[in-house]
Amino acid sequence: MEEAAGGAPNPNPNPNAGRARMGQPPAQPPAKGRELFRGQRKESEGSVDFPTVEFEYGDTDSRGAELAELYSYTEEPELSTNRRCFEEEFCPQARGRQWPELDTAQQRAHVLRLLEGLEVVSRERRLRAARAILYLAQGVFGDCESEGDVLHWSRHNSFLLYQLGTFSAFLELLSMEIDNSQACSSALRKPAISLADSTELRVLLSVMYLLVENIRVELETDPPEWKSCRETFRTELSFPVRSDEPFALLLFTMVTKFCSGHAPHFPMKKVLLLLWKVLLFTLGGFEALQTMKVRRREELGLPPLPEDSIQVMRSMRAASPPTCSIELAEQQQKRGHRSRRPLMKQDSLDIYNERDPFKNDEAGVDEEEGDEVDGGIEGELDLMERDALLPTIPAQRPPIERVSFPKGLPWAPKVRQKDIEHFLEASRNKFIGFTLGQDTETLIGLPRPIHESVKTLKQHKYVSISDVQIKNEEELEKCPMSLGEEEVQETPCEVLYRAMLYNLPQYMIALLKILLAAAPTSKAKTDSINILADVLPEEMPITVLQSMKLGIDVNRHKEIIVKSISALLLLLLKHFKLNHIYQFEYVSQHLVFANCIPLILKFFNQNIMSYITAKNSISILDYPHCTVHDLPELTAESLEAGDNNQFCWRNLFSCINLLRILNKLTKWKHSRTMVRRITTV
Repeated sequence: MEEAAGGAPNPNPNPNAGRARMGQPPAQPPAKGRELFRGQRKESEGSVDFPTVEFEYGDTDSRGAELAELYSYTEEPELSTNRRCFEEEFCPQARGRQWPELDTAQQRAHVLRLLEGLEVVSRERRLRAARAILYLAQGVFGDCESEGDVLHWSRHNSFLLYQLGTFSAFLELLSMEIDNSQACSSALRKPAISLADSTELRVLLSVMYLLVENIRVELETDPPEWKSCRETFRTELSFPVRSDEPFALLLFTMVTKFCSGHAPHFPMKKVLLLLWKVLLFTLGGFEALQTMKVRRREELGLPPLPEDSIQVMRSMRAASPPTCSIELAEQQQKRGHRSRRPLMKQDSLDIYNERDPFKNDEAGVDEEEGDEVDGGIEGELDLMERDALLPTIPAQRPPIERVSFPKGLPWAPKVRQKDIEHFLEASRNKFIGFTLGQDTETLIGLPRPIHESVKTLKQHKYVSISDVQIKNEEELEKCPMSLGEEEVQETPCEVLYRAMLYNLPQYMIALLKILLAAAPTSKAKTDSINILADVLPEEMPITVLQSMKLGIDVNRHKEIIVKSISALLLLLLKHFKLNHIYQFEYVSQHLVFANCIPLILKFFNQNIMSYITAKNSISILDYPHCTVHDLPELTAESLEAGDNNQFCWRNLFSCINLLRILNKLTKWKHSRTMVRRITTV
């Protein structure tokens, strides 16, 4: 697949245009042309205003948005089907009363009757009972007047359904549908797979997703029995009780079976969303990860973390990228002019953003005048003499109040042990002529500024959990008999990694295949997998309005898939790294082997601003809005307008996740840094 991850294509058709001859600087645009271009840019900036985006990065979007993304717009008629199946069973028993009017005992009795319907032989009766349960999990919207009521009863019914064993019953049905060879062979024989081929699977996955999402979110107003129910559910998903594998592994198996072509009718969007939320529920989100990291450092006797990177990023100002290539060329030209200035004395500590202890604080107010005054003193006095004389020199000027701006990054610098060793090795080679290996304590023969530099580096030395884990592994390898076997704690992450280990390369390849098919820059190929099986209707649209609606639904479908895959990959990398560094390295290695890095570069080879501000949504058709409001007539103008948001939360969330994944794959791995033009994936 052709791609240009190295940058935007050259609009100049001349192949020699823009090239610089050997030994000559690159040609710069004339001054008048640059001024004209700046004027055009200012006019365009004035006409197209991009305000500051109010975006808060977190584990998930709002609860309503996460529930709405479970359904495609093509599935909208099935909402009324679910309601009809429920009312056929409920109305004869309710005697004119609505579901919210029943007490808890009556609600439990009706749920048990529906669960009995799942055990019948007839496939159609099982499906009707499952649809009735899905209607309960969706919040009995027929008896609600507002969206808040729908979300309230959806959460209430989810806890009720789980307490009565609904999740276990649906898990057995899901296993039966996965092993249903008749459905798989029927889907393989069809030339085009549609929404009808995955009806049973979509109903089962929707119920399980609603249970996981509603129970996962913790509120302060939750009763104690709900809190204990949540912990029981988390344990059930994390540690297998009846089978030998956790629930997440079953979903990973569905992903690989879909990508291998044996089950093309699997609804991948629902599978990936459920897999992501199960991992988020069992392993924990960013806040839980930070808490586990702090606790692990305390157990290892390491100093506490200086800050939380997520909290620091939330308080940072948004970065402004370069707007055009001309400005980049001018910046490079200015840097070239600065490099031809006469050499000036530079203190050894300037590299590390430290003040020279031998400089007078008062003389540093005005650097230009200070150079003239202090230049003679620096040339005549020795370092030891300056320590004695400089404090007695009176201030030449009264102190001037200045506004101080923080220098450097907004988080504390972290220095590795290797950084100190490399710095001392270079300093010893320069001043002494030989090195002392990994000795970082002996500073004999080195100048005084080097001593201060080493002191500053050691003040910011950071020992990570990974360093301790690597050191322990090296000690176990050296003395396996005396140290014995390592005690491995049975955490949800450890159980998941052990279950995934055998087929982990296949899982990573399958996820990246789906991500490639859902990327907006990918081109359709005959051998690519079909990820639209659970969004395309049986009958294709015949009007322009229906085609526009389906086009929006397809784009939204792909965006949700990218969001779920990027989130679950980042979650796996972060938790595996905390659990053990070698688990993280093993997963990262297989992601790199599967071309994850060029795939992410390919994803960003597009107009990111257009992707972030895309309006592939129809707010009046989103759940739960469509369940309690009368739907107006759709027009082409209303479809093109989209919603009123400045940006698309899920797309910006996906971009951040992919950048963080790219950073984790290439950090301290210089061989993985790709500085060439990618031609194939």
